[in-house]
Amino acid sequence: MSEKTNPAARVVDDETFMSVADLKAYIAEVETAKTSQSFTAQQAAELAKKQLIDTLLQPIEITHEKLESLKRRIELAAERDEHELMILRFPSELCTDHGRSINLPEEDWPDSLVGAPRQLYEVWKDKFQGLGYGLKAMIIDWPRGFPGDVGMFLTWR
Repeated sequence: MSEKTNPAARVVDDETFMSVADLKAYIAEVETAKTSQSFTAQQAAELAKKQLIDTLLQPIEITHEKLESLKRRIELAAERDEHELMILRFPSELCTDHGRSINLPEEDWPDSLVGAPRQLYEVWKDKFQGLGYGLKAMIIDWPRGFPGDVGMFLTWR
């Protein structure tokens, strides 16, 4: 049977189709590119996290404008019939125990806070606790099964 009478023979010999070996090589290159992009993205995320930690280790200025903005956010949340407002999200590395006491939760979890999270805790204690507001913290994400970011919430009922 010649190529004229057997169209399948032409398809196999046609160089516009990849062999299985060529297809496997192509897939391997695509996977390598994806991994490389993922690694690059992961490196960028780690750098951003380090910069955030460095920033949050510095004292923050609590201005009248910031307190007024927080008051407005509380009012808007209450209008939506919500009973809490996340006021800070930060990496668990900003806790001396990497978020363990927050996760359990232990009564002395605020003692593990450093930097801006500790400062915000002190602002709550000085300005909001006496007005009836509560403060809670919880681990809000679990990358690779480990404590990731902590959410600090102002609460009311």
